Amino acid sequence: MEKPGYRISDIYQGSYSSLTPPSDNYITAGTLGMTTDPRTANILQEVSTKLSSGAKHIEIEAVSPEIFDSIPKQYLKEVNRLSKLTGIDVSLHGPVMDVAGMSQQGFSEANREIAERKVADVLIRSHELNPDGNIPVNFHSAEGFPGSQLLPPSERKEEEKHKKLIVVNRETGQMAPVEIEERFYPGEGELKKEIMSPEKNLKILNHTEWDNTLSQIEFNRERVEDILKDTNPIFRDLYVNWRAASENPKAVPKDVMKNLQNLSQGEFSQIQRIHAAATYADQAMKSAISAFNKAYKNAKTEEEKKFLENASQQYGDLLGIKKNGQRDLKSLDPKTQSEALFSLIRGLEKVQPELWTPIEDFAIEKTSQTYGNAAWQSYKKFKGKSPILTIENPPAGFALSTGKDIRDLVEKSREQFVSKAVKEGMSESEAKTQAEKLIGATWDVGHINMLRKYGYSEKEIIKETEEVAPLLKHVHLSDNFGFEHTELPMGMGNVPLKEMMKKLGKKGFEARKIIEAVSWWQHWKTPPFQESLEAVGSPVYSMKMAPYWYQAPGLYQGYLGGLEGQWLPQINYETFGTSFARLPKDLGGQMPGAQGSRMSGKPME
Repeated sequence: MEKPGYRISDIYQGSYSSLTPPSDNYITAGTLGMTTDPRTANILQEVSTKLSSGAKHIEIEAVSPEIFDSIPKQYLKEVNRLSKLTGIDVSLHGPVMDVAGMSQQGFSEANREIAERKVADVLIRSHELNPDGNIPVNFHSAEGFPGSQLLPPSERKEEEKHKKLIVVNRETGQMAPVEIEERFYPGEGELKKEIMSPEKNLKILNHTEWDNTLSQIEFNRERVEDILKDTNPIFRDLYVNWRAASENPKAVPKDVMKNLQNLSQGEFSQIQRIHAAATYADQAMKSAISAFNKAYKNAKTEEEKKFLENASQQYGDLLGIKKNGQRDLKSLDPKTQSEALFSLIRGLEKVQPELWTPIEDFAIEKTSQTYGNAAWQSYKKFKGKSPILTIENPPAGFALSTGKDIRDLVEKSREQFVSKAVKEGMSESEAKTQAEKLIGATWDVGHINMLRKYGYSEKEIIKETEEVAPLLKHVHLSDNFGFEHTELPMGMGNVPLKEMMKKLGKKGFEARKIIEAVSWWQHWKTPPFQESLEAVGSPVYSMKMAPYWYQAPGLYQGYLGGLEGQWLPQINYETFGTSFARLPKDLGGQMPGAQGSRMSGKPME
């Protein structure tokens, strides 16, 4: 308070604080929560212990799949009863596992389907923790496979955003790194050198692999033409009948069959050569069909798909394939097959499918299937009381760890949920409403701070928060110094919490915020709740006004000075002990060694 001539200041000294009150930028104690010990399945004891800290929210930290499966189903129900008795809210951190179907060996759809069933099981079991509401169940966006390394925004160019790309082959699931590379080119004069970005190298990789695929098809087709050059064209009709007879003798007229049975040695030699050409043609056609399948599945635009459909129609017309699927006998002629292949290859040369794609794009596609499908299974069972699936950013460096990755994954998962719901009869508008309610983002402020080790500035890290703000359901609070995955109470590292909370806005301040401080528990073995209250500028009382927990050292100084001084001096304890059963002498108590009290009728000596 300031008035003319003098100034009245706050009498309490402050401690460290990430969010400095008085303002709207502080976090109330009622929105803070604690985690259970992730190393134990005895969640009932853990929740009971954590309640003494004063937290209003408890998150079951079931990050290990083995630990989660060791929790008896009765314990989930007991925690629900305990939460009702104490008035706390409960959430669950689901097992940290790969949900995209990725492993060191590459992608496997079978593994993704197993993960989907596991996520659905976690959602369904967690319903026991709050059968009457929507309990948040948190999962990491990715686990167990590396992510691409982005350049800091200040160093990016228009089409060069990565220092290293991890790419996946869509057909085989194989992973490979693509990095910045120096390339040297031979020629006249000075040696030419070019710095190739990962994005350029990825384009070259896709072009080279596609070119090699088509070249192999063309090589076999050219062998067909080379062989046919040395054969008499009149024998091709004879070969077509000979091949048709070998496949279905009834399809060939009797007189033709008779001629085929009486071939001379020279005629049979010609047919053998034509058959050799047909063998190369068959191999080329199989490869062409496989290439067409890759091109169509990995087409980048609808225009490319339309172009490929036209190329397919032309290929079928040249082979004599009818709409009902039947073929003319000419489709057995290797010369006809060669001409049809030539047309198809020319068409395939005009497209460039993404055979190799950044792992983030591939993982979002597969992970969104897992989360969207699992959320729909949970909804079908519990309807409006289904658990909320929240997707968390893992420590920076893993795949799907940026704000944009989380935003894209949440949106794709919602789309998958809507697609499943509409197919099963729900209106699209209702499906979208439920998807937005039941699938959202968890923002871990400590995990995103680890972008510092890749050269990100504090401002650039804060900007990542903007991406997830509209999708936010849940917040994890942990502090670190940007390099190691340490988890300290807020205010003990360099996480810019104040600025992040501003970006999250009203949703962020109202959402439950779970204190993840494993490193604090490990080394100091005390609850981090008070330290967190001080760091986030939480008010001591619920009126959202002074004093604040960050002023706690000053508050202790005033009150404890009195307790240890004139109010209860040491002589009181020496004289009367610590039991309230012994009264002071002024109230009729008896002095040690005295024969009686003032109320006994005997003098006190």
